[in-house]
Amino acid sequence: MAFDLTARLTSGLTQQKEQLLYRSRKVIDSPQGVELQCDGKPLLSFCSNDYLGLANHPALVKALKKGAERYGVGSGASHLITGHSYAHHALEEALAEFTQRPRALLFSSGYMANLGTISALSGKQDVIHEDRLNHASLMDAAKLSGATMRRYPHNDTEALNKRLEKSNHHHSFIITDAVFSMDGDIAPLPQLVKTASRHNAILMVDDAHGIGVIGKHGRGCIEHFGLNNDNVPILVGTLGKAFGTSGAFVAGSDELIETLIQRARTYIYTTALPPAIAHATLTSLKLIATEAWRREHLQTLIKRFRSGAQQLGLNLMPSTTPIQPLLIGDSCEAMYISEALQQQGILISAIRPPTVPDGTARLRIAFSANHSEQHIEQLLSVLDSVIKHDDK
Repeated sequence: MAFDLTARLTSGLTQQKEQLLYRSRKVIDSPQGVELQCDGKPLLSFCSNDYLGLANHPALVKALKKGAERYGVGSGASHLITGHSYAHHALEEALAEFTQRPRALLFSSGYMANLGTISALSGKQDVIHEDRLNHASLMDAAKLSGATMRRYPHNDTEALNKRLEKSNHHHSFIITDAVFSMDGDIAPLPQLVKTASRHNAILMVDDAHGIGVIGKHGRGCIEHFGLNNDNVPILVGTLGKAFGTSGAFVAGSDELIETLIQRARTYIYTTALPPAIAHATLTSLKLIATEAWRREHLQTLIKRFRSGAQQLGLNLMPSTTPIQPLLIGDSCEAMYISEALQQQGILISAIRPPTVPDGTARLRIAFSANHSEQHIEQLLSVLDSVIKHDDK
């Protein structure tokens, strides 16, 4: 009997729908911003990673056009053939300076940066200790590397220490997100640095949601905690969030970057990021460096929202970042509230398992520097109305 792929796929999709885990795409017919045209309707959005409001900044749009005029649209090849342009090289140098590290290397996405880095640096002889709530790309990378992966309880450095003390392996990595994308909390990096030093482990930090947003100069959680390249030898950052463009980078020592150029399969065997994107990202860096008001305004919005949410009795998870999760618990209820909010002009995604643990479905509320205090008041008012109605 022939294998019926269609029947198998249909069964799987039906099961996802029955479990309320089916996902659908929204069609956006406007530039990214706090006010979107979504499926033909205007909505006030609180679910973008465009934290600094740069994705549609006129200076970036202008820079992208100039980059396309100079370099064309596509890069045409991988970095190691003819795809490495002056724009890529200039951005890598600028990112190295920005992160205060010897060198940086561009990747086409954060997922590819993590897959390429971890698989290039580790193998069967190694043990990788990962925070249980790390991003899927970090988990997948560890599995694909062939190393032994061990997951420690979220932000629990004491448990991690005990595991490392019992380990007989001399080649250990500790890998963590800096800001956790679904919880919004920050990893205890100083304690992880001490743990790594005590056990002679290598610490890798993915600061996708912190770079550009956290720290006096926007250098992320490394700056926030006063750490450096010696403390955190492998730093990953993305450009598609606070930077408002696309792509990712790894920053560290000259030896690290040269090793990744030689061994990272997701760098070697893929077409380079369009050079016009790299050219536009140089403008992002300038705005991040010179417009500190964006980070200051974000903090004002976060404090106002948390204060208002507390007054309303909303169950917010602890976070000082632009990611403010409202814990609901039940997936069905989270979906209902998200849809009710959309009916009143507010767009907030319901996050369900397996993205988050069972029983912790939530609304992932995310702020942008382009939001106003009036937007926060509108959000609080609609949340109060929808959740009070749901309670009845």
